[in-house]
Amino acid sequence: MKEVQYIINDIKNGNIKPIYFLAGEETFFIDQISNYIEENLLPQEAKGFDQTIVYGLDVQLPDLLMQARQFPMIGERQLIIIKEAQHLFKKKADTDALENYLQQPPETTVLVFNYKYKKLDKRKKVYKLIAKQGIYFESKKLYERDTINWIVTTLKTMGHNIDMKSAQMLIDFLGTDLSKIYNELQKLDIIVDKDTPITPEIIEQHIGISKDYNNFELKSAVAAGDYLKAQRIARYFAANPKEHPLVVSISLLYNFFRDLYIYHVLDDKSPNAVAKALNINPYFVKEYQTAAKKYMMKKITKNMGYLKDADLKSKGVGAGSMQEKDILNELLFKLMH
Repeated sequence: MKEVQYIINDIKNGNIKPIYFLAGEETFFIDQISNYIEENLLPQEAKGFDQTIVYGLDVQLPDLLMQARQFPMIGERQLIIIKEAQHLFKKKADTDALENYLQQPPETTVLVFNYKYKKLDKRKKVYKLIAKQGIYFESKKLYERDTINWIVTTLKTMGHNIDMKSAQMLIDFLGTDLSKIYNELQKLDIIVDKDTPITPEIIEQHIGISKDYNNFELKSAVAAGDYLKAQRIARYFAANPKEHPLVVSISLLYNFFRDLYIYHVLDDKSPNAVAKALNINPYFVKEYQTAAKKYMMKKITKNMGYLKDADLKSKGVGAGSMQEKDILNELLFKLMH
């Protein structure tokens, strides 16, 4: 994410602000900035004296701001990091206290607020003061398309290339939790030689995702109308149920047919327009072009109904004695016939 790197580079260049208010849903980027500041702002010998890390539930904001107004003990500045800061603002008086502090924040203190899962109202005075005196960073949840691009960019900075199919495999297996994905990317970076492309074979070998039997391949088989391939994948899933929960497969297929429905009603079906409308990478547009020839609007509507019914069965509603493998097999037959 460019804004994250901009903030970090700014700190590297010595342009240090008195307050960093890190808000939003995507906690990975909040932690990335906060951890960088924690590790790099103060010299090691000063951290025991001038670095304070607290949690929002454990402190009162007025007390914290009183400490922030004090001079550092041995260095030229002190650092105060507030984790889980979303719990810190308990009443209006807390916001008033921060507004008062920000009228003239001391140059010798750096405050870092980790305000996770929430954001400030940009119409309010406290936001305007933070933006004026320091950095207000809002970390938005990434869509799947953005997550793929982030994987590609992150691996490139590590010295590796990855194709779109391989990046999608990681998302299908790991979800869009960036912290979880980043841990796996770090593992690949250690194991795989620099300048070596990250392929499905490498992912299968080192992360444990089968390159042939995964939800990405299941969706591709359904999109292409390849019932035999879909059955083979379903049998693999049945033999490895913990790694391939039914609810994940149903959700992925439902999203695919929902997007295919949207594809049919688009006036502009050029690759870039489709990618933007469906919020996918242009690489995957061809799959929708192929599927649209097989699945017309009436069939798509029926399939979405089948998927909702399978979802209920997977949760025990109307399933009778059916096991997950039976539900998936029945679903695939209905979807593709």
